[in-house]
Amino acid sequence: METQESGAGNPIGSIGDWTACAADPGYRAAVLDLLGALAYGELSAFERLAEDAKFAPGLADKAALARMASAEFQHYQLLHDRLVEVGADPTEVMSPFVEPLESFHRMTAPSDWLEGLVKAYVGDAIATDFYREVAVRLDDDTRELVLRVMADTGHAQFAVDRVRQAIEADGRVGGRLALWGRRLMGEALSQAQRVVAQRDALSNLLVGGAHVQGFDLVEVGKMFNRITEAHTKRMAVLGLAS
Repeated sequence: METQESGAGNPIGSIGDWTACAADPGYRAAVLDLLGALAYGELSAFERLAEDAKFAPGLADKAALARMASAEFQHYQLLHDRLVEVGADPTEVMSPFVEPLESFHRMTAPSDWLEGLVKAYVGDAIATDFYREVAVRLDDDTRELVLRVMADTGHAQFAVDRVRQAIEADGRVGGRLALWGRRLMGEALSQAQRVVAQRDALSNLLVGGAHVQGFDLVEVGKMFNRITEAHTKRMAVLGLAS
């Protein structure tokens, strides 16, 4: 789900459509990795939001989360269908990313309704920032799909409103949630770096491989810095210190 612009680097321009770019096996593998990670992330988001809806304090909140969960599943379906369209097995492509994402969720299991909202707003937005950064280096067809999937489900403003209301009602809540936001940031970056390091094709896409106008290693560092800066701004929107 999209929240704020992450300050992504300047667009590099079109590198061509999927058919032309996928002729490079390395590029095809990298995109399948990217779509696999994103697809499982969307499926996981659907499950998490549906689960969080059970703990909503009121019917309006429960219904809001249910709508957002439905939107996340629709995003997953778009990715699933695209993978099938290009001749890939969605289950196989998603499988390498199940453990890292589940590990992240195990280590950042919210203890209450408010922590769940902060996680949805901050945690998912970190992933959105990452995919937006990578999207400018993708073929036209894949970039359009990724940006479409990153469209806001409405969770961003919903979370901001509810968290701010809670802080106004009890100022002590802010300190606890600020610490929680910092933990989310650390775990998210750690898992992202782990995934990139373990997937050669995806790593090559980031640092620049054959026929791919990508990052060099310095740019990768700059990318994570931009994501960190976006996190700081996002926490401020919530009324929390980063």
